[in-house]
Amino acid sequence: MSDENLKLPSDQDISGRALGEEELLLLKEVIQSGVLNSTKGTKVSAFEKAFATLCGAKHCTALASGSAAIHAALVALNLDPLSEVITTPITDMGAITPIIYQGCVPVFADVDPFSYNVTAETIRKRITPKTQAIIVTHLFGNPCSMPAIMALAREKKIPVIEDCAQAFLAEVEGKKVGTLGDIGAFSMQQGKHLTTGEGGIVTTDNGDTARRMRLFVNKAWGYGDPNPDHYFLALNYRLTELQGAVALAQVKKLEWVVRQRQAAARRMDEHLAPICGIRIPKPPKNSTHVYWKYCVDVDKEILGFDVAELAQALKNFGIASAPRYIQKPAFRCQVLKDAVTFGGSHYPFTEKQVLAGQDEAWWRREYPGSYQALSRVLVLPWNEFYAEKHVDFIASKIKQCLADLSLVKAK
Repeated sequence: MSDENLKLPSDQDISGRALGEEELLLLKEVIQSGVLNSTKGTKVSAFEKAFATLCGAKHCTALASGSAAIHAALVALNLDPLSEVITTPITDMGAITPIIYQGCVPVFADVDPFSYNVTAETIRKRITPKTQAIIVTHLFGNPCSMPAIMALAREKKIPVIEDCAQAFLAEVEGKKVGTLGDIGAFSMQQGKHLTTGEGGIVTTDNGDTARRMRLFVNKAWGYGDPNPDHYFLALNYRLTELQGAVALAQVKKLEWVVRQRQAAARRMDEHLAPICGIRIPKPPKNSTHVYWKYCVDVDKEILGFDVAELAQALKNFGIASAPRYIQKPAFRCQVLKDAVTFGGSHYPFTEKQVLAGQDEAWWRREYPGSYQALSRVLVLPWNEFYAEKHVDFIASKIKQCLADLSLVKAK
């Protein structure tokens, strides 16, 4: 097969997912046992122990999704209604809406335009007396600058939730993400480093926090307690034993998955680093990037064309990249911009906040890093089955597209 016809492995099917006999064997055990519910089974609990050990966390609970993980983390903190939770505007909406479901108000910190992550400086600007939690998202597998963020959080006595959905096994100063803040939240959705199709994980070193999250996943019913009851308002966010079986097999492959992605990224770095106008991803000092995706910054001022034009050119070679990622900051999505929440109440937003949501100029002025980041980021597909030939193919086509577009612009 010539390079022109090379098909890239995809994390949306078996070509780019480390799924096989190991998962099938454990699934067979579950089916043969006839126990599909995790409250009676063994696979989910075994996975939880294995993942906690791998991450270096004392406690781990598996649950239904990454969004459920954020929700459980917020519930564990027992936040007051109308309190504020600082988060990032560049993330999946599933990491934001749990804040609103708890009756709290998401407050957005701007991001560094090249790491795409919130920083201690941008978080500090948004802290008010109403702030009761901070969510930091390690976007694309690149950790936030956690030492400065945690120093600020401890100074202000505000708990930190790490959204590690895209950053399995990333490290900061020798510690894995999910163990640096008060709670870690992970996703096991189809495209993540570890997948069960849908699923989530929460980690913590605090025993009381761990118990509250485990209770929340189980409708706050105290399984195993001497006199169990439904202790507080909670949902059923349990993972099934079928998903637990897949997760247990997957966790044994996770270190290999991360190494493969990192090796492919190092090769891509060598290709793209010398190109003027293209900025490659860089983790913070003493940190490791685990590359959920490989993202580059495309500088229109230098190159003469924007990221969307480059993405369209790559599409002609079968490379389906994502220019501008989520296209617009989360606060410009309708659910937040127009406060489409509970009936016509707009709760928990005030009318003043709803009116502020309509002022595009204010948002652009207050969040320059977010708008710059999304206007220039090119998200390249990435998974553990990228071999040297796949990396070289993408890099060669990027270079070809850059040359072709430059010629067009020069005419």
